[in-house]
Amino acid sequence: MTTIDNLPPLREVIARHDLRAKKQLGQNFLLDLNLTAKIARQAGDMSRCDVLEIGPGPGGLTRGLLAEGARHVLAIEKDARALPALQEIADRYPGRLTVIHGDALQIDPLAHLTPPIRVAANLPYNVGTELLIRWLTPPEWPPFWQSLTLMFQKEVAERIVAAPGSKTYGRLALLAQWRADARIVMTLPPEAFVPAPKVHSAVVHLTALSSPRYPADPAILSQVTAAAFNQRRKMLRASLRGLHPRIETLLEQAQIPPTARAEEIDLERFCRLARAVQAAPTAP
Repeated sequence: MTTIDNLPPLREVIARHDLRAKKQLGQNFLLDLNLTAKIARQAGDMSRCDVLEIGPGPGGLTRGLLAEGARHVLAIEKDARALPALQEIADRYPGRLTVIHGDALQIDPLAHLTPPIRVAANLPYNVGTELLIRWLTPPEWPPFWQSLTLMFQKEVAERIVAAPGSKTYGRLALLAQWRADARIVMTLPPEAFVPAPKVHSAVVHLTALSSPRYPADPAILSQVTAAAFNQRRKMLRASLRGLHPRIETLLEQAQIPPTARAEEIDLERFCRLARAVQAAPTAP
């Protein structure tokens, strides 16, 4: 597919605006509009939603989102070189695309979007995980977004959906799966991008739950999982020793063997342990 909207092919857009990808911005452009439209469809019915896109670059996914019926798209782009290309898309879809030049880590999207809101982005590699963690850890839950449809390096995607016992299971999996349903919906080879990265990529779709899957205080759960996975080769009775003087008792209350390691423990038991730590007096 060379066009979905009577706009020029992306290779032509990139050449005309001199949009060669910059490594320091984590840029790898996806030029096949078949693929960008397919990624857009993974976000679901967007006809009654505003969509937040981070790092649109020359606008391949932006065009897919608009062509697939997104009510309105807010595209935040750090690279000023891409702004003229994005303006051409805005002109093609009057009133449906807002482009902001700036750093997504510094901009409040709620100032420009109307709920319900979905997020869809081929995230720059250098800020992708940080943005995901921000979206999963807002001050209040439910969050501002209904769903996230995000492209990551495949290794990161696998960490998000990992199950206990796997090498990729860790804090990112617990954080994502505590408050959302997460699944990999697409994988893409390096040659799909320009320039081709050294790794495969994958699209993860996360749907926000109305409330966390199991009750736990977010700060305490974060503290428990940080201590457990920062020393993941140690038994939990050792890695969690600094959390509470009676940690072995609390582990047993949570039905966790003190000799277990972090990668063996599922989300439900980590939440149970967080509640036990919160409820236990600190005096021995």
